[in-house]
Amino acid sequence: MKLKSLLATLAIALLAPTVHAALEAGVAAPDFKAQASLAGKEFSFSLAEALKKGPVVVYFYPSAYTQGCNIQAHTFADKMDQFHAAGATVIGVSLDSIARLNEFSADPDYCAGKLPVASDAKAEIARSYGLKIIDSFAGKQAVTMLDSRGKQIGHEFTERVTFVVVPGSKIARTIGGVSPEDNVKAALAAVQELKGATPR
Repeated sequence: MKLKSLLATLAIALLAPTVHAALEAGVAAPDFKAQASLAGKEFSFSLAEALKKGPVVVYFYPSAYTQGCNIQAHTFADKMDQFHAAGATVIGVSLDSIARLNEFSADPDYCAGKLPVASDAKAEIARSYGLKIIDSFAGKQAVTMLDSRGKQIGHEFTERVTFVVVPGSKIARTIGGVSPEDNVKAALAAVQELKGATPR
């Protein structure tokens, strides 16, 4: 019960981060390459390559297998067809190891083999986007906290902030300070608006 309570509190604390330092709409999006996973299979993700196909939703989240992140991943996976219909690519980015992300990306309850997630283990990508790195919570070190499966998380957290990046490497929208589900809805509305579709 204490674990569930702690995870719930952590989810709430990371739910509405201050995003004053995050890069804002209109500025250049830092390019990055990262080791990523889709349906448990590793691949190399390149933002520059993805932008050749259209807008890219780059969403940063605290950690795989934590309450809010589980909800957000499931919601992105559930709406992935709508993102694709709007011509958008989605990539999740966290400080998780690629081994954790291989499990998370294939998990039928969360990424469900539909949502690719990338490892930013050194927090270099998150920092380049102006995000805060959180190393402790409620007096406990992030690396020693347990995830929703009871396994040690093993890394620090980044803020939950989503960037909609358009060809030309410009940030069209920065989304933060909302619930995981509303974060996904706002990202979908943004890419549908870019395509000229009516958000649902």
